[in-house]
Amino acid sequence: MDIYGLQKMTLLDYPGHVACTVFTGGCDFRCPFCHNFELAERTCEPIMNETELLKFLDKRRGLLDGVAFTGGEPLMDKGLPELIRTIRSKGFLIKLDTNGYHPDALNSLINEKLVDYIAMDIKNSPQKYPLTCGVKKINLDTIQRSIKIIMDSGCDYEFRTTVIHEFHKTDDFIKIGEMIKGADKFFIQPFTDRDTVPTKELSAPLKEEIQQFVEIMKQYVKKTEVRSME
Repeated sequence: MDIYGLQKMTLLDYPGHVACTVFTGGCDFRCPFCHNFELAERTCEPIMNETELLKFLDKRRGLLDGVAFTGGEPLMDKGLPELIRTIRSKGFLIKLDTNGYHPDALNSLINEKLVDYIAMDIKNSPQKYPLTCGVKKINLDTIQRSIKIIMDSGCDYEFRTTVIHEFHKTDDFIKIGEMIKGADKFFIQPFTDRDTVPTKELSAPLKEEIQQFVEIMKQYVKKTEVRSME
């Protein structure tokens, strides 16, 4: 399994733990606000293979609590379960970031108790999912199935939405709230306009918008907070 990026230590990516972040390649979506679009399209070269990653982790035992897998979309890689098994055997916790488009692979990891924390992106309201994901068609039943799997998993988890001024309005958060009603945690992540973003016409949400969205979501998910993406 190829590794496309490695952040050797983070206090942010795995809440409550010191972790490293592993970036996988490939994604189903082409979100125009994605800061990792080179990974999604695999236009960059891998930086290491799994053997090299495991050697790195062997040197970090006692220093890191866990490993956060992100992407890209980690669940697209068929080698992920075996790699996670090996990492867990070394005593590390596992956090998984997912776009929710691979419920079978997600459910398999959960059933095998290979994941400790799950973070799923909720891109937008159902009507705006294709626009926000940069694809023509989305199977929303697949997204909803992943939401249910996660909420029923017994794992620690969160849902989160990266908010773009041009894409997200009040009505969208009413629909998002309905999708994840009763969830444990929801985070609003205001979009930041960095040079690495392929689409330049997008902008950060206004502070007033963010506050409105928070108040709406608290009606559906009590623990709703704003998380900086910086």
